[in-house]
Amino acid sequence: MRVKICGITNLDDALHAIDAGADALGFVFYPESPRYISPENAQKIIKKLPPFVEKVALFVNETPDFIRRTCLQSGCTLAQIHFDVSDDFFTQVNFPTLRVIRAQKREDILAYSDEYRLIDAYCEAFGGSGKRLNIEWFEGVDCSKIILAGGLTPENVATLREYGFYAVDVSSGVEAAYGKKDSSRVSAFITKAKT
Repeated sequence: MRVKICGITNLDDALHAIDAGADALGFVFYPESPRYISPENAQKIIKKLPPFVEKVALFVNETPDFIRRTCLQSGCTLAQIHFDVSDDFFTQVNFPTLRVIRAQKREDILAYSDEYRLIDAYCEAFGGSGKRLNIEWFEGVDCSKIILAGGLTPENVATLREYGFYAVDVSSGVEAAYGKKDSSRVSAFITKAKT
């Protein structure tokens, strides 16, 4: 499984995650999040990263124009749309995007099955809550285009390998504090996801 470490706010955490084997880093451009980072500070980090690492910008309740401008300014390579929008919205962004499905019931995970999408547990706070989905919902489902988020930790990520998820996305499960990663937990999470 590929791994995204989300909620990056500093260069040390970013570089450690990459050294440990992360495929993608997430930058939260949602001002109400305790993991918020400004586009300017994200750019300072991204400029110092090696190539071939996906830089994912997370947005909540923003316009297509704002999303595109912020991605270009910060150097992010993918926009994660963490709120409900019309299909036309993605076209208007005019930048590589990833749809997020905030699942409340099993049927939700079956939507948009022909495209890559991130599936997270529904919560009012828009991510990073540590709330976990019912993993039984994924039994018998083709998970090859699903990035799973929500309540993942080094202690439980290995149990997901049998489902064949494209990737897993973790934030609070590898933190020492909001916006600060625990390097040993990051390393353990990535190792257990990938081996």
